[in-house]
Amino acid sequence: MQGIKNILNSRAFIWALLAVPSIPMVLALANGAVSEDGRPATEFLLHPTGEFAARFMIISMIISPFRLMFPKNAFWFWMLRRRRYFGVAAFLYALLHTVLYIVDMGSWQAVLGEFWALGIWTGWLAFFVFVPMAMTSNDASVRRLGRYWKPLQRFGYLAAVATLLHWMFVHNEFGPALVHFVPLALLEGYRVYRFYNPVPKPAAA
Repeated sequence: MQGIKNILNSRAFIWALLAVPSIPMVLALANGAVSEDGRPATEFLLHPTGEFAARFMIISMIISPFRLMFPKNAFWFWMLRRRRYFGVAAFLYALLHTVLYIVDMGSWQAVLGEFWALGIWTGWLAFFVFVPMAMTSNDASVRRLGRYWKPLQRFGYLAAVATLLHWMFVHNEFGPALVHFVPLALLEGYRVYRFYNPVPKPAAA
């Protein structure tokens, strides 16, 4: 039993778990795979890489509300201690998504040509917000930034809104994006409610 706990608590396990969705993507790119309708991997992998970036970002953000709802639950305590891993994974999938987009567009001129479309610039905004957050998701940065670390990490809310808009408007498909983000909005709403309406502490005996 102790051996299983050691595995579950190891960094190697969490990184392996977060890397699982990328395995078929990397294999498709390495093998030059083509979709059934003739699209190269650099194009048909755009959507799944973006989806997993959003999913891991959402997971990293829902941990605190769930921890607030279930303060004695061991699973959410375990997740809280590993929240940074999910945030960094979100950035890495977003980075892959961005690289694939640039390669698929073929030139910087083409990239700049559609930059101001709502579904595009919101994606770039989310990515550029991700960069400093991912770079400071480590203990050394926490110590170095001190009280400024948490305010920097709160820019994740801006990244979430930008990601939602990017997802909705890049292909004008609202349903899948809302399925992912409405639960996040509800949980964050509960977190705000609890902030202004804390549960009274039991009176001392």
